Amino acid sequence: MNIDSLYAHLVARKDAAPEVSYTARLLARGLPRIAQKVGEEAVETVIEAMKGDHAGLVSESADLLYHLAVLWLSQGVTPDEVWKELDLRALPRVE
Repeated sequence: MNIDSLYAHLVARKDAAPEVSYTARLLARGLPRIAQKVGEEAVETVIEAMKGDHAGLVSESADLLYHLAVLWLSQGVTPDEVWKELDLRALPRVE
């Protein structure tokens, strides 16, 4: 799965019943809770990196990317917008 397919999956789940979908439940709780989860997962990702725990870093990175994508969805940001912004920041190659 890549971030684009993750985002598409989240779009499909956003209108599900909150009782059966964590994504729908998180979206229903609103921006403060979503932002809190992004922050928590970012900190946990850094902790695993500092511990040198490869598996932990992979797991927490997945959690972070998931919650970041939920944040994007809640705010009407698409992955394509983020990719375009990254393209604008790309430095020219030095040969």
